[in-house]
Amino acid sequence: MQLYTKILIGLTAGTAVGITANAAKIEGLQNVLVELEPVGTAFIRLITMIVIPLVIASLIVGAASLGDLRKLGRIGGKTVVYYFLTTALAVTVGLLLANIVQPGGGVDAGTRDQLAAQYEGQAQGQLEIAAQAPSLKDVLLNMIPRNPVQAAADFELLPLIFFSVIFGAAISILPENQRKVVVTFFEGINSASMIVIGWVMKLAPYAVFALIGSVVAQFGLDLLQSLLIYTLTVIAGLAFHTYVTIALLVRFAARLNPLAFFKRVFPVQVFGFSTSSSSATLPLTMSRAESDLGISKQVSSFVLPLGATINMDGTALYQAVAVMFIAQIYGIQLDLTAQLTVVLTATLASVGAAGVPSAGLITLIIVLQSVGLGDKVEAGIALILGVDRILDMLRTATNISGDLSCASFIARTEGETLDPAVLARPAA
Repeated sequence: MQLYTKILIGLTAGTAVGITANAAKIEGLQNVLVELEPVGTAFIRLITMIVIPLVIASLIVGAASLGDLRKLGRIGGKTVVYYFLTTALAVTVGLLLANIVQPGGGVDAGTRDQLAAQYEGQAQGQLEIAAQAPSLKDVLLNMIPRNPVQAAADFELLPLIFFSVIFGAAISILPENQRKVVVTFFEGINSASMIVIGWVMKLAPYAVFALIGSVVAQFGLDLLQSLLIYTLTVIAGLAFHTYVTIALLVRFAARLNPLAFFKRVFPVQVFGFSTSSSSATLPLTMSRAESDLGISKQVSSFVLPLGATINMDGTALYQAVAVMFIAQIYGIQLDLTAQLTVVLTATLASVGAAGVPSAGLITLIIVLQSVGLGDKVEAGIALILGVDRILDMLRTATNISGDLSCASFIARTEGETLDPAVLARPAA
């Protein structure tokens, strides 16, 4: 009997030592992955540094090359309507899922209060940022830059897009000899920007690994388990909107095979997922639209920069689920009128959301206040803050998919024949 006891003690001790060793190895791996984050950050900075010259040059060339102000207005009008429509559809999908799944019903009061306390400080910081956020009126006024150079320095894409389109439209009606000189200059800048992008993209596989590894290492599983139903509801909504709603639009509006389309744009989705930024992904989005989807530079250079700024399908869907989750967890019923208010507010707020990581949290505060949940804003933001990063990565991929579907639709309605041979080529 003593022998068995000794063997049992030995096995238990050995198992404990093994578990401790494995835990130490896992912790060591997590630390290594976290330390790799600067590699990914450096890559994002490299790709972001080329966004401003690329946006300015491509928009000016695109607008100037149209040669017809009515055509520019037609393309702009169709683009804005498409983006608002898909955003409203995304919010509706989010609300329907949240009403069916009831994600807030699965979190008990103890877990709720613990999560709120854990992220209280970060939530307060987000509230302070939101307090400085401009109103819709200010957003519209700020689209007109006092100083385009300052807008570029501050990375404010919306006023920069406005200036570039106006400037390009003016160039389009210059005499031919003057117009050709200016367009040639900006075409050179655009081409040089694409060369730089090609250089930077050689680092992409290593940078994407560093970015995703760092997020996974910092995220952990404990928090995800506490908010599992909410997280899965958002993920299901994003998947449905991307691969059903957008797929149907690609099929019937852009008249493309959705399978071929998503095969083409998959590298852009992965890159957007790793960066959590539509703006940082913009150079690759434009490059793939032209080379892999066969969209003209005229369309891609106008539609895609605008989409990176105002089209936030994934962000709007996430906000709809988050609002319902926060209301449900506190036992607050939102009637049909309140939910219609969410649709309207989330759609309009997405216009002012910057294409940068976690910008959706700022506009979420606006949506919460619009439906009378102002007193729950700080606690509500604290509840979902822990899983926001991983959801931010996913919703960015959805945003970019919507941008590319719009560019395909506009190209088709402008009489472009998207080359079937391009779509049939093996993926790069």
